[in-house]
Amino acid sequence: MKLAAVAIVAALTIGCGSAGGGTTATGLRGLVKRGPITPVCRQGTPCDAPAPGVKLVFTRSGKVVATATTNTKGWYRITLRPGRYAVRTNRRGFERRTQPAATTVPRDRIVRRDFFIDTGIR
Repeated sequence: MKLAAVAIVAALTIGCGSAGGGTTATGLRGLVKRGPITPVCRQGTPCDAPAPGVKLVFTRSGKVVATATTNTKGWYRITLRPGRYAVRTNRRGFERRTQPAATTVPRDRIVRRDFFIDTGIR
């Protein structure tokens, strides 16, 4: 009788442990840079810089799903469901200059994805 009770408790414990596996956070984190920041890039001088206060807009099927704003050093972090997203910024004149313009969130983790905004300075 005791052996049967222990087996039932063990089975329930194992079953409950596997149910929690679906709660893994997924999304993106990374650095957003902008550039060029000067008309002429010179050797030894950075030609790009972090992009503070930029709002990244993530869309699926043409609908805004989420946004993330970079901190003072250009870093962002966002939780997103797994899948493919189009990415742009809300900065006027730079909406379509975000590279890459699309990204994929994996099913099992938060991954690093850096973005670059082309300023158009030439």
